[in-house]
Amino acid sequence: MNEDKILNFIYELGHLRRVSREGWRLLGIDAPESVAEHSLRTAQIAWILATMERIENPHEAVTIALFHDIGETRIGDQHKVAARYGELDEARAVQEQCAPLAEMGSKVLEMWEQIESRSTPSGIIAKDADLVELAITAKEYIEMGHQEAQDWIDSALARVKTDSAKKLMAAIPTSNSKIWWKGLKSIT
Repeated sequence: MNEDKILNFIYELGHLRRVSREGWRLLGIDAPESVAEHSLRTAQIAWILATMERIENPHEAVTIALFHDIGETRIGDQHKVAARYGELDEARAVQEQCAPLAEMGSKVLEMWEQIESRSTPSGIIAKDADLVELAITAKEYIEMGHQEAQDWIDSALARVKTDSAKKLMAAIPTSNSKIWWKGLKSIT
């Protein structure tokens, strides 16, 4: 394998740090999280969901989730209003990204296809993790005063498939994203 091709792919993946999650701009959020930030928490949620679902190899769902948005290095993060006027060919972007990596690239493409088609248990879990992460981010934005973000939660809730994702989604409305640190501050 040509190390230059691998490094180019890695550098391209790094670009996800500079691609913003554009849908949030519709709510007036000036500095939404990056696709890389979203992908990290999605992968973490994938492990949690896979464990809750008692999947034999939760790491497979994690790996799929890590690569689920790689096409956005080339096409950006197109929100649903923009998509109304024409879909970008993300499948082509991912195929072209993966092609120089030969067998390794074929495996990455296969993982990407699993989440897009929800064709495997791990692909279903990875997609559910993507949707749960979206809903959790929406909840955080609601708590910042962006009440319209409820639309993202409602949309995600209608699309999750696993029982574990449905349970987490049902708990989001009454959760508080800032409560986790209460009692952890020490007064000196």
